[in-house]
Amino acid sequence: MYLHPNVYDQGLAWLVANAARIDICSAEPATYAKATTDADLSLGNETGITVGAPATDGGNGRKVTVPAVAAGDVTETGTASHWAITDGAGILIATGPLAAGQVVTDGNTWSMAAFDITMPGLA
Repeated sequence: MYLHPNVYDQGLAWLVANAARIDICSAEPATYAKATTDADLSLGNETGITVGAPATDGGNGRKVTVPAVAAGDVTETGTASHWAITDGAGILIATGPLAAGQVVTDGNTWSMAAFDITMPGLA
């Protein structure tokens, strides 16, 4: 099966256009509310993120790069294991595991390196 890169890029372009907030969570959230307001899951966030434009991933697929976070707000104490990107208004766009768990304390800040979200190609 073959899909033109534009097929992937349209989905990734929607992610880029709508991504407004990234949260760190204690587990992978399944809904917008869990990612952003559930005190047992949502540990902190950064708003106003700007995800990079779709590009080749070096193989068959396409990717976007989520920017590094230098000083996100921590809103709960716990161990963050996942990230969640939302539109900031009601849509959970994407989730995934952090490269490494991060212990955070309410009132402090958190950080993470830039990372890619990849849509692998089909061979």
